[in-house]
Amino acid sequence: MPRFLAAFLFALSPALARAADWPQFLGPTRDNTVPDVVEPWKGTLKVLWKKPVGDAHSSPVVANGVVYAFYQPKGKNADALAAFDAKTGELKWEKSYDRAEFKPLFGNGPRSTPAVSGGKVFTYGGTGILACWDAKTGDLDWKAEPLKEFKAGNPFFGTSTSPLVVGDKVVVMVGGKGAGVVAYDIKTGKADWKATDDPASYSSPTRAGKQLLFLTGENLLGLSEKGEKLWAVKFEGRVGPIIESSATPIVAGDLVLGSTVSSGAIALKLTEKDGTVAAEKVWANKELTCYFSTPVVVGDHVFLIRGSTKKGIALNCVELKTGKVAWAKPALGEFHAALVRCGPAGKERMLMLDDSGTLTLFEASTKEFKPLATSAVCGKTWAHPALVDDRLYLRDEKELLCVELAK
Repeated sequence: MPRFLAAFLFALSPALARAADWPQFLGPTRDNTVPDVVEPWKGTLKVLWKKPVGDAHSSPVVANGVVYAFYQPKGKNADALAAFDAKTGELKWEKSYDRAEFKPLFGNGPRSTPAVSGGKVFTYGGTGILACWDAKTGDLDWKAEPLKEFKAGNPFFGTSTSPLVVGDKVVVMVGGKGAGVVAYDIKTGKADWKATDDPASYSSPTRAGKQLLFLTGENLLGLSEKGEKLWAVKFEGRVGPIIESSATPIVAGDLVLGSTVSSGAIALKLTEKDGTVAAEKVWANKELTCYFSTPVVVGDHVFLIRGSTKKGIALNCVELKTGKVAWAKPALGEFHAALVRCGPAGKERMLMLDDSGTLTLFEASTKEFKPLATSAVCGKTWAHPALVDDRLYLRDEKELLCVELAK
C-alpha cells in the first residue's frame, strides 16, 4: 500500500484511542465522535450549572477540567475568552482584546470555535484576528491579523473557520491570493506557509492522517502538512453571489465526503500513483444539502441534517457506497442541528441538539428512526455541544450550560 494512503487509512481506524476531553471543534478527533456511552433518560435532564456569556455562535470546548467560551463582551467591540471550572461553573478568568465593530447578520460575536493544545488556546475572531492565549491564565501570547496581512476580504457573515492545530502550526482559511490557507507558528504567531488562491468559506478544516482537508469557497481539496496541494475538486456552496459552504468535510474509510447548502453531497475516493494523489467522484446527490451541520459516519452509513436557507430540517441516514437515502425523518429546529456519535463500534447511539434547544438520543439504526429520549436543555442555539464524562456542555443565545446525562 502506498505510504500516503497507509497513513490516511490508519488515521481512520476506530481502534485508535480517543482523548477524554473535547478540546476543539467537533470533538477530540474532529468528527463528532466520542466513546462515551449515553443511556436513555426519563423526563427533563438536570442542568448542573449555567453562566451568562456574551454574543457568539462559537461552541464551548473542554480540556483538563476547564470549559472555554469565546464571545463578544456585552457593550464592547472586543473578543473575549473565558475559562470556567467544568464541575462547578466557577469563572476562573476572562480576558479580551479590542477590535473593530462587528455587526453581521444573524447575531454578533465570533462564529469560530477555539482549539486547545499544548497549554494554549487558539481563537479566530469574526473580524479575522487569530490569537494565542495561555490556557491557565488567559494571558495573550500573540495576535495575528491574516486578513490584513494577506489582503483578504472578510466573508459576508464574518470569519468563521475554526483553527486546526497541526504539530507546531495552527492552520486557518484566509482567502487571500496565494493565501487561501495559511499555517502560523504556534510559538511566534508568524506565518509559516500559505497555499491556494481559494476564497475562504465558513467551513472548518480537518485532517486524515498526514493530509489536511478543506471545503473552501470553491473546492473540496487536500493539502499536505507542509501546504503542498495534493488534489482539488470543484465544489461550491453559494446562495446567489454569497459563499455559504459551512459543513466540515468528513472521512469514511477511503472516502472523503463534502456537502453544501446548494450543491448537495459528494463522495470522493482517493488514490495514489507514483506519488500523485487523485480524487475520483464515487457519487453525488444534489438533494443532500447540508447547511452548517457536519455529517457523522456510523459503519457503512452516514447521518446528516438536510437543510436550506428556508426553515425546516430533516435527519437523513445515507448509504456511504451509493449516496442513496436509507431513511429520512423531519426534525425539530429551523436551520440547524448538531450530531454526536457516542458509544463503542457496533453499539453506537446518536445525540442530536437542534437549534430550538431540544436534545434527542436515538439509535444509530440504518433501518428507521428509533428515538430513545428527548429533553429541552437550553434556549435557541447554533453552537455545537461538547460531551465529556457524562456531561454535555453547550451554549445558547445568553448562557453557557452544563447538563448531566443519564449514566
